[in-house]
Amino acid sequence: MKRGQVEKGTKTALVTGASSGIGQCYAEQLAALGYNLIIVSRDEVRLQSVAEQIQSQSGAKVVVYVKDLATTTAAEELYEWIKSSGYTIDVLINNAGMFSFCDIIDTPIERIKQTIMLHDITNTVLCKLFATDMAERGGGYILNMSSYSIWMPWPGLSLYSGSKAYLKSFSVAFSKEVQEKKVYVTAVCPAGIATDLYGLSKKWQKIGLNIHALSTPKFCARRGLNSLWRKRRCVVPDWWMRLLIPLLEYLPMFILRWMRGFTHKWQK
Repeated sequence: MKRGQVEKGTKTALVTGASSGIGQCYAEQLAALGYNLIIVSRDEVRLQSVAEQIQSQSGAKVVVYVKDLATTTAAEELYEWIKSSGYTIDVLINNAGMFSFCDIIDTPIERIKQTIMLHDITNTVLCKLFATDMAERGGGYILNMSSYSIWMPWPGLSLYSGSKAYLKSFSVAFSKEVQEKKVYVTAVCPAGIATDLYGLSKKWQKIGLNIHALSTPKFCARRGLNSLWRKRRCVVPDWWMRLLIPLLEYLPMFILRWMRGFTHKWQK
């Protein structure tokens, strides 16, 4: 059997942010490994389309739950719905996210609250609730999507990289708390991915892929799941990007000022 593969239909995975991009790829790859799915997003039309596509391709049972996870009660409401519906979650993929590229003083307060709520509070509460159940049953897997930008706290990325840095630190520490209970937690820190998250046009996504500045969502999801099954606490999917991490801390301010001037027109 492939790493992570289960007897078809015997286990269930919950994937948030599954209506497109990396989340959709996580759902597709988990279905191919034999998992039934519960997929969550606030985009009902795209979510239903993904569910139909996965069911036709793999025959997996896919349940759709439409929910905005950037609210104070979203995690508890999702958990209670799953429990009341009789589902048991064996794999939790906390993938839902929102990108922000804007100086903090120019960022609407509501966006600040939503970003921190979605990336940090909702994911932390979901980890607590589902890991408790997993520990009582004898084990499970949790994957949290952080970001390579945690090593790039540059102008315009303070909100995004800061919220993702919390998620990475939390995941690593949390994994050590629950490892003895056979609950395994992995933080995935991808660099640029060719999705619509960053607001890049299809043309620029293709250029980024051609020059290897971006990776495909499928590649990221595959590396993320492989790391989860291997029980790694943190992973950067692109090995060549790992080599740059020590250098990012020492970029001189004149380069950062030039980058700020060059990219400021794209802040929004």
